[in-house]
Amino acid sequence: MVLLNGDVKPYVDIDTLKSSEEITIDGCVHRIKDMGAISFIIIRTGQFLVQCVYEESECSFEMPQIKTGDNVRVSGKTRSEERAAGGVEIVLESVELLSRPAAEYPLSVFKNKMNCSIETNLDYRSVALRNVRERNIFKIQQGVADAFREYMKSQNFTEIHTPKIVAHGAEGGANIFKLKYFGQDAFLAQSPQFYKQTCVAFFDRVFEIGPVFRAEKHNTTRHLNEYTGLDFEMGYIDSMYDVMAMETAMLKYMMKYLEENYSRELSLAQAELPKIDEIPSITFDEAMEILGFSALKADLDPDDEVKLCEYSKEKYGSDFIFVTHFPKTKRPFYAMDDRENPKAALSFDLLFRGLEITTGGQRIHDYNEQVEKMERMGLDPNDFSSYLDIHKYGMPPHGGLGIGLERLVMKLLDLSNIRQASMFPRDANRITP
Repeated sequence: MVLLNGDVKPYVDIDTLKSSEEITIDGCVHRIKDMGAISFIIIRTGQFLVQCVYEESECSFEMPQIKTGDNVRVSGKTRSEERAAGGVEIVLESVELLSRPAAEYPLSVFKNKMNCSIETNLDYRSVALRNVRERNIFKIQQGVADAFREYMKSQNFTEIHTPKIVAHGAEGGANIFKLKYFGQDAFLAQSPQFYKQTCVAFFDRVFEIGPVFRAEKHNTTRHLNEYTGLDFEMGYIDSMYDVMAMETAMLKYMMKYLEENYSRELSLAQAELPKIDEIPSITFDEAMEILGFSALKADLDPDDEVKLCEYSKEKYGSDFIFVTHFPKTKRPFYAMDDRENPKAALSFDLLFRGLEITTGGQRIHDYNEQVEKMERMGLDPNDFSSYLDIHKYGMPPHGGLGIGLERLVMKLLDLSNIRQASMFPRDANRITP
């Protein structure tokens, strides 16, 4: 019998190391530089690269035969070294081989840049992510998610976890994955939309960080078939501008949070955080005028998004711009129609550095209005009876949004392909690794 009392093995943080400390670190041999009487062994932990030194004249043990990729346990004494990460290096006193790979790395993970195609990177993803720059993307992604969660909680939002196997798609249409569920049809959730709205009835404000599935056969640098959504929904709003104000405040908090807590990772990525004072907002009609279209289009295309962000940067000095009041024909059935403009919905997108990262708006809360719009759009309200229960039994005015985590990180880090911002991306052609 083994009794566990909760004592855990400490994980070494290089930022806390001081000179003349006795220390033991477990990690992977990232790189070896043999200079004869002196060898430098760079150990990669889950957080840092640690420089270790073997000096024949100083070390009282014989260095075992180790190579790149070996997992080892090293012990020694720290000493100051400005050129090393954290300002310290370890003078080795012992090296223990823990495990050895059965094959050589197919990628040069120890280099600053691996100089391989994105397809090769993704084929060998478990190896590619051992490169510190590749791995660094997901440390920053962690910071983005942490900041979102922390801000939402500070504003009295309750975190929820909604089903991903559902009876109906939130968006409708053909871009939904179908599956058999114990003899009946089911789908992978396109959005937590229905459940977010449901939870507003008893929590007022809710948020979720979770997977979203879209069965779109896109093969572009900006689309994934599974991505991570940062979603929130809030009740008792006066208009959709309350939702936009909440997102603006959250993004301001996020950039400050990243700057204060992820400066090393941002420096490694050579990332420039956007400065957010205010985010300009224009209507879809105004966007058409700016883009030079004499007649309204149904939606914005990628080139339009790039041009509108260039306009926002030039006119307002902002990397962001809201576009509001989209044509209602292109917005989902739960989007509230604009009372003043019957052709428009109270719906918006947020564009960032040339890419739409957010869609949101005010939702219909009145039961009869929601049923009427469903019927007008050719939907059978009986198919959405459980969703309509929230309207039937009373909902406050409410609205919310969804942010694509990978898109946001992609633009924060100036990545060329959204797959680089997904740890194990899923697209129309890739279901492994």
